[in-house]
Amino acid sequence: MNKPKNGYLVKFGLNIKEIREGLKMSQDEVVANSYKLTKGTLSDIENGKRNLSFTTLIDLAKGLGKEPKELLDFKFDLDKE
Repeated sequence: MNKPKNGYLVKFGLNIKEIREGLKMSQDEVVANSYKLTKGTLSDIENGKRNLSFTTLIDLAKGLGKEPKELLDFKFDLDKE
């Protein structure tokens, strides 16, 4: 049985994918620019399947060439999750 996805993780993942696609970067390019990020991890993040750690957030930001705070700049409603 599949576990239901966390709404925050889904919204975060969609934001990451939107940022990456806006930069016209492939997942492979993001992985190549990061320290230890794998394509599988990035795919899981973008699909809301992974609750990432702070160090993974930093590595993801490096891969995208962004500041970590930019990856968290999206709207969500705390009362609805």
